Amino acid sequence: MNIGLIGAGGITHVHIPAWLALGARVTVFSLEGAAAVAAQYGIDAVDSLDELLERCDVVDICTPTPTHYRLAERALRAGKHVICEKPIALCAADADTLAELAAFVGKQLHPAHVVRYFAEYALAHKAVGAGTIGEPAILRFSRIGEFPAWASWFADEAQSGGIVLDQMIHDLDIARWIAGEVIEIYAVKHVASGCETAQVVLTHESGALSYVTGVWGAPGTTFATSFSIAGSKGVLNHDSKSDASLRFDLGAPLPGAHSQRPDTSLGESPYLTELREFAAAIEGGAAPRVSLGDASRAVELAVAANESIASGRSVSVIRHGVSA
Repeated sequence: MNIGLIGAGGITHVHIPAWLALGARVTVFSLEGAAAVAAQYGIDAVDSLDELLERCDVVDICTPTPTHYRLAERALRAGKHVICEKPIALCAADADTLAELAAFVGKQLHPAHVVRYFAEYALAHKAVGAGTIGEPAILRFSRIGEFPAWASWFADEAQSGGIVLDQMIHDLDIARWIAGEVIEIYAVKHVASGCETAQVVLTHESGALSYVTGVWGAPGTTFATSFSIAGSKGVLNHDSKSDASLRFDLGAPLPGAHSQRPDTSLGESPYLTELREFAAAIEGGAAPRVSLGDASRAVELAVAANESIASGRSVSVIRHGVSA
């Protein structure tokens, strides 16, 4: 595969090694920093987007959120398959437009919602789907890190969508992936002293409730994630601060198992797993675990949460025809 990667920021430093591990040829273009990135990884840099599009089969968009829609549209119209970092757009209408364009030109567009590829979340999805903890009832997700002050656009909600659309969209997507479609959202947010925190409550069609917490904290805040999924038969917990694996609380060991903690081999980069799955799909393989419909719906949920924050009221997000 000939990959044309757009961007030279932090996320490129996980995408490029993954592509190289898959044997792809990578060319990079960015308004700033492309030469340094190319030198670091021994790849080519080009001076224009037109030149990048001439040299590649697949475009990988690793740029700030406000550029995603325009760059994805340009790449699709140039006849390229596209992989785009989350969120795929700043509103669901734009995400849907990109999906329609991809179908029209006959090219694939893959949204990089990488948390679905982290082993602990993938295992949780599998365990809940298998009925291990019964019907999910109360789910809690948290994601904590320092405020992304390294780029000014994060602080401009018109460009980033704030903490909900930029950071918490990961857990909004995971909550829906695990507990099913969402019908209502209520959210609150607090901003002070360069920090931002938010709480989003999702009501699922099943009646389950998901509580999603996001924190952009003070400089040096240790990045951490956690979740707790309580069901009719037990509870599934994960806390990156204490243990990278999953813990089941079922009252008794799993049938036939010697331990209540499953093997959670976290050795492979989830970015490599994700891009391998996308590459396989582009070459005619199975559809990836995250779809354009999932990406559009995640944006819709995040935008609705921001609307709830602004209005102080819950927001209905019933959307017929969208599968969980």
